[in-house]
Amino acid sequence: MRILLTNDDGIYAPGLRALRRELLPLGTVTVVAPATEQSAAGHSVTLATPLLVNEVYDDPDGGTRDFIGWAVEGRPADCVKLALLELLPEPPDLIVSGLNAGSNAGINVLYSGTVAAAIEGAFYHHTAIACSLEYDQKIYDFPTAAKYARQVVEQILARKPTAGSLFNVNIPVLEHGPIAGVRVVPQNVSPYTEKFDRRVNPRGRTYFWTSPNFHCPDPHPDTDVTALAEQFITVTPLKFDLTDRARLDAMARWEWETPG
Repeated sequence: MRILLTNDDGIYAPGLRALRRELLPLGTVTVVAPATEQSAAGHSVTLATPLLVNEVYDDPDGGTRDFIGWAVEGRPADCVKLALLELLPEPPDLIVSGLNAGSNAGINVLYSGTVAAAIEGAFYHHTAIACSLEYDQKIYDFPTAAKYARQVVEQILARKPTAGSLFNVNIPVLEHGPIAGVRVVPQNVSPYTEKFDRRVNPRGRTYFWTSPNFHCPDPHPDTDVTALAEQFITVTPLKFDLTDRARLDAMARWEWETPG
């Protein structure tokens, strides 16, 4: 099996390295990932500057240099586009994005570069899975989380999903206790509490820092956010068609006047 691995934390991120080690027994793993961190890049792409690409090698023992893949000076979605259209000699059988440092549950899906990379793969009719690890006090057990992520990926593949299937996998804070199980749940759409730190620079100009301490105070029950809090690994099937079908049918019956 040919696997394309990407992320938004950058090609040297420990989460990606841990997930790559876990995926290697499943097939050939090629990494195409941002050269630098691109967290919260969403589904943005690079238009005004060229996409510089460098080969990346692993040299764990100071001996043989193993080719890992390519570092791209661009966004996560750029990486997947470039991999599929230019870099990979053959199309992948699976695209995995992660392992992200921090969960991508709830409305974070809309901001996440990790999820956007998976969505980009689904655009091109590839099965794509985004994997993220929730944290507490910036403590990450990536090796254990990567093992869990690989096991969930294997279970998804065993069901033989159709081409273009898209899944969002989140792993809870491992330091909070054992995994309670795996739950298939919808995306939470409750808003998050967000704050900005207002400051003034020496020249009198006001500027703002986005506070890193944001949370969802009132999540909807039986969603990815609540299941994560209960120590479940969550799996959410996603789709990138944002059309509101119910409203579309209603609006189709409106009487429209031609402007002019």
